[in-house]
Amino acid sequence: MRVKEAKEITGSLTRTSKMPGLSYSLPAWECKTGSKLRKVKGSVCASCYALKGNYTRYKAIKAAQYVRLKSLQDSRWVEAMISQVKRSQFFRWHDAGDVQDLDHLKKIYAVCEGTPDTRHWLPTREAWIKDHLASKPENLVIRFSPPMINQRASDSWPHSSMVIDKGYHTCPAPAQGGKCGSCRQCWDPKVKVVSYGKH
Repeated sequence: MRVKEAKEITGSLTRTSKMPGLSYSLPAWECKTGSKLRKVKGSVCASCYALKGNYTRYKAIKAAQYVRLKSLQDSRWVEAMISQVKRSQFFRWHDAGDVQDLDHLKKIYAVCEGTPDTRHWLPTREAWIKDHLASKPENLVIRFSPPMINQRASDSWPHSSMVIDKGYHTCPAPAQGGKCGSCRQCWDPKVKVVSYGKH
């Protein structure tokens, strides 16, 4: 499938200035768990970065996210995503938004399997995904993100991340102009926990 045709099916992918490659963005307003956590004081989602700044300043960004969300129902979605992702060395799932349901997760797995030379990273707050880690492709790192600031994930999660209000965090981006630079720990299965400063 040609990339032009693929974009007509899935909508365009996102290229954030921070990341080393392409990423995929859905509307944070449609997060299943996140929409509940937004109402909880002290939760990470209460101050969600994807519900402010450029995500809301430019109407076209939000509109494009909803195009991507709707495209998940297209039977050609997996093939279209593979044709766009396969040239990327690193790919991030959901710089905004989250996994919608099991069907969505299975499609993500299929894209990862269809792009074996790409290293994928999927952060999520959807705890039910832990029941489906056994079938996860090897080139995908899923990091569970606990709902509360300063909260660490259970050790039963092989990979996780956390947001720290104050103190030491392992993500170097704030000291690097907000960019990953040469850091790839989010994609590295050898790194169990990645911690980010609150932003």
